[in-house]
Amino acid sequence: MVRHDTFAISRHLEVPSDEVFLAFSDTAIRRRWFRLPGSGASYEHDFRVGGGETARSTFTGLDTAPELLENRSRYIDIAAEHRIVYRYEAIVDGELRWTSLVTVRLDAETGGTRLEWTEQVTFLRYTGDGSADLAHLRGASALRLNGLAAALKSGPSIRGGTEGRRAASGD
Repeated sequence: MVRHDTFAISRHLEVPSDEVFLAFSDTAIRRRWFRLPGSGASYEHDFRVGGGETARSTFTGLDTAPELLENRSRYIDIAAEHRIVYRYEAIVDGELRWTSLVTVRLDAETGGTRLEWTEQVTFLRYTGDGSADLAHLRGASALRLNGLAAALKSGPSIRGGTEGRRAASGD
């Protein structure tokens, strides 16, 4: 059995859309807000249509055995400063748990950017009826976007910081 769900998260970010886009595309900036839980994390990131990201870590919860986490993504469509569409797979201990199609829209609005995150998920392995898994995924996505907002606010402006950035295509 599989379970399909969709959720959306909206955020107002107090920076222009080019800075938000840079936080997704520049690997050094991305590491400030996109992380897997656990220890021993490794990341590879190639921001272009057809490129993607691979992230791995080991997570140990209270009174549980360590879990090997892996997230593999592939960029499908990139429209600089406006839209990013990608798919990803979440693998736990070598087992594919879910796969998602994510659309990130960036729209200019007074005082910054409106970010709209829409995720269509297919759970291949889930707990009970899957509602707890959906709540966990939605919560993790919201926390990640909180991290994005914090990275955008912290320190000097990220404008002009391009170390680690790969060329974006598909505009």
